Amino acid sequence: QVQLVESGGGLVQAGDSLRLSCAASGRAFSSYIMGWFRQAPGKEREFVAAIRPSGGNTYYAASVRGRFTISRVNAKNTVYLQMNRLKPEDTAVYSCAASIVYGAELSPSMYAYWGQGTQVTVSS
Repeated sequence: QVQLVESGGGLVQAGDSLRLSCAASGRAFSSYIMGWFRQAPGKEREFVAAIRPSGGNTYYAASVRGRFTISRVNAKNTVYLQMNRLKPEDTAVYSCAASIVYGAELSPSMYAYWGQGTQVTVSS
């Protein structure tokens, strides 16, 4: 089992950058696929980015590709989401999640463990 705690959210202006962190405790962090998801008010949760255990494979939603970068440091049990050129439509609660299911990195239902989320608000 793994516990996840996100940090780094906040209120920024359009065009600014933020880096989210997700610290994991528990066993075998380096074995998990890690994902970032977001949910805006009144909308369903959507996939943002994912990274496989070695860090060699990453996946992005089309809406964030080229602006967001997911990375991980297994020695620190931490996964990051660097968000650049933020837009008002990026406003949401961002959550990290852990999965052991390969081939389903974009599907939130395949992630067994979730953090509580951190709010990101981008003003225009």
